[in-house]
Amino acid sequence: MTVLIWIGFALGAIAAVAIGLCAYGAARWAESTRRVLINLEDARIQATSTRYDTRELEGLPAPVQRYFRTVLKDGQPVIAAATLELAGTFNMSATGDQWKPFTSRQRVVTHRPGFLWDAKVSMLPGLSVRVVDSYIAGRGLLHAALLGLFTVAEVSGGGEIARGEFMRFFAEAAWYPTALLPSQGVRWEAIDDRSANATIVDGPLTLTLLFRFNDAGLIDSFRAEARGGIVGEKMVMAPWEGNFTNYQTRDGVTVPFTGEVAWLRPEGRKPYFRGTVTALTYEFSP
Repeated sequence: MTVLIWIGFALGAIAAVAIGLCAYGAARWAESTRRVLINLEDARIQATSTRYDTRELEGLPAPVQRYFRTVLKDGQPVIAAATLELAGTFNMSATGDQWKPFTSRQRVVTHRPGFLWDAKVSMLPGLSVRVVDSYIAGRGLLHAALLGLFTVAEVSGGGEIARGEFMRFFAEAAWYPTALLPSQGVRWEAIDDRSANATIVDGPLTLTLLFRFNDAGLIDSFRAEARGGIVGEKMVMAPWEGNFTNYQTRDGVTVPFTGEVAWLRPEGRKPYFRGTVTALTYEFSP
């Protein structure tokens, strides 16, 4: 009986330590992401054009014109910022299948382009990995930490990490579609009656993505011919694509609520993100 009592004490102590670590990790992670969020908000600037005018669609490729006429209303204010909550599954393996559930909160500002994605990926009951993805003032950041305490991956700065995070901002603009307007700095080039290239510039970075449109005139998918991704300890370039579904209208803007993103590796297509928007709010330009 004495042995059983000591085992019970030991298990209780282990549980208490685990609970304490989780609480401490959550608090420390919240503070670190709060500082990143402050940097994001400090980098905001006012858009030069604050209203959507259908006259700016003149000369754009036909599928792009159909898209804007479908998702926006003439005269509506430009989206200055958005806050999204998402839930879904994330593949934690770059080469295999280790799908784990996640929840996240994402803050986006459209001028100067930037975002902060703060996610919690559940590995096992009581064991999670916290992940921050961000693009702020021309710099990228990817940081993942077990329990928010023990770093398992971290890269930041300019170069390919900045380019990759800026590319994510651009690809996800279907959630804040006024950011794709010519008045907001995007240049469109016709490909065919269902697709067009879009180019955006931020500081020294220039990106071009291919957007494809469906029969309803909505963005069906995006594709980049090369984006850097971390595989092991190396940055590996590969084609990158994603698709959007489940369009809904919020605050007069029609946007997708479900999406999937994948790498196109030599061994085949490797999806790594499947998520659904569970909450969405906008801030519009005055």
